[in-house]
Amino acid sequence: MKTVDIKCRADLATMRTSLVRALSFSAALALALNPAIAPAVAADYRPLAPAAADGQINARFLSLGIGKSVVIDLPRDIKDVLVADPKIANAVVRSAQRAYIIGAAVGQTNIVFFDSAGQQIAAYDIAVKRDLNGVRAALKQVLPNADIQIDGLGDGVILTGTAANPLEAQQANDLAVRLAGGVDKVVNSIVVRGRDQIMLKVTVAEVQRNIVKQLGIDLSANLNYGTSVVSFTNSNPFTALGKNLVDGNNLTTKFGAAPSVQATLRAMETAGVIRTLAEPNLTAISGESATFIAGGEFPVPAGYACDPTTHVCTTQISFKKFGISLNFTPVVLSEGKISMRVMTEVSELSNENAITLSQAVTSTSVNSLTVPSIRTRRAETSLEIPSGGAMAMAGLIQQQTKQAISGLPGLMQLPILGTLFRSRDFVNNATELVVIVTPYVVRAVAPKDLSRPDDGFAPPADPQAQLIGNINRLYGVPGRTEPAKNYRGTYGFITE
Repeated sequence: MKTVDIKCRADLATMRTSLVRALSFSAALALALNPAIAPAVAADYRPLAPAAADGQINARFLSLGIGKSVVIDLPRDIKDVLVADPKIANAVVRSAQRAYIIGAAVGQTNIVFFDSAGQQIAAYDIAVKRDLNGVRAALKQVLPNADIQIDGLGDGVILTGTAANPLEAQQANDLAVRLAGGVDKVVNSIVVRGRDQIMLKVTVAEVQRNIVKQLGIDLSANLNYGTSVVSFTNSNPFTALGKNLVDGNNLTTKFGAAPSVQATLRAMETAGVIRTLAEPNLTAISGESATFIAGGEFPVPAGYACDPTTHVCTTQISFKKFGISLNFTPVVLSEGKISMRVMTEVSELSNENAITLSQAVTSTSVNSLTVPSIRTRRAETSLEIPSGGAMAMAGLIQQQTKQAISGLPGLMQLPILGTLFRSRDFVNNATELVVIVTPYVVRAVAPKDLSRPDDGFAPPADPQAQLIGNINRLYGVPGRTEPAKNYRGTYGFITE
């Protein structure tokens, strides 16, 4: 049994050796007949490039205008071309290694080129936008000093860069809106360099003069004819001004004893002048609005509210504003030229046309309330003025004359004696008003270069106030040395 077992194992080993030799010969023969399946060596190994996030390998971005083309030169011969959306862009191959990409419509697509082995040669992400070369040339011609760029954004455009003033930015935006066909298709990202600040000085000056002359003679007589007594009275009113100013300024003379005649001379002459000067100053950024108000409010009755249970009525009060107001919106058009919308108003309380309201509290007492009127000077307009220039934006010269003669019909027309039977009322009002505006392009300064109205003001000491009557010490800024100046004429503050 042992001898047979050893012999079988020897035969099995011989068969294995023969099988290995046969397989080795078959493999060698196959490699010799088909070299394509030869094993790859280290020198032929090429690792795959990592794929991009969008699936393309080394895709390049390419921007085109509608109807524009670009030439592409490739390192290897082109076998196949893949165009994702031919409606947006198309590729035309004219030679083995050159292609033309043409933009057809606004949008985005991609184009991939392959060689004869099916390997990717190049890939392009195509963005077809509007042709903006004409607009760029127009911007350069209209705004040569502005650094403004325009690029396509989908079916719209985007403006970037900087402009010297808001006017340049607005002009560039208008051109882009006209090209894109609507405001909603334009994204304006223009930054205005150093927006100018405008200080507006408005001067409202008014002088109003009025002269009133009232002259009249009142006659009263008592004549006796036997047992009959005839009384005569002539009192003429003054109607031009609407009120009598000569009450208490009368001269009375009597003639005769029993048949007496009494003559009263009423005469008054008044002259008045009103001077109004307001100079509001206000500073705002170019393109922004600013408002200045200095004044107050006064109460005005607005009606009555009654309690249905107690039947007690109370007066409702509303408030009306008065004072000095200024509102303007400046825009710097170019260097030193300013366009602005201005509204200024000066109002004050006046006793003219005032009304008096009376309300009975009890059967013996009456409450009266006088509501004043408001004199208003208002002007609103649009102007274009250079920086530092002045212009009268409003003016008024008004002269009003009233004259009234009252008297006894027939007798008042007598040449000389008619003066005894009439009264004369003469009113003359003259108003001169002017509103002057002056804009300035201003810059910020150091605090030490600005002065306040209270700089250097100090109350007097007790000896100065009691013995000399000073209301303040010397007016000046402490620590500031003013250069010597030669003044001519009257200057400084007037203390009355």
